[in-house]
Amino acid sequence: MKNQKYSSNWSDFKESLDLSKEELAEIDLKIELMGKILQIRKELGLTQAEFANRCNIKQEYLARLEKSKTAPQIDTLLKILVPLGYKLDIVPLQ
Repeated sequence: MKNQKYSSNWSDFKESLDLSKEELAEIDLKIELMGKILQIRKELGLTQAEFANRCNIKQEYLARLEKSKTAPQIDTLLKILVPLGYKLDIVPLQ
């Protein structure tokens, strides 16, 4: 097994993966989305349990989402966003 050098920089690591431009864009969108949900929770000053209760999802599931261990389906995103006064929007990639 040869020694591989891994970068602690996400951009460098991402470029080292053998993924298409579309796959990389999808990863970036998921990271941005989950980061925004975490930001909303923190801005509201809610614990994971309080946030999950407000959105009618399980706290364990929210924890997996926040750690990017799972990706939510559209109906789950709506369960999270609508009670908080947010919506999904489709915009062009930059």
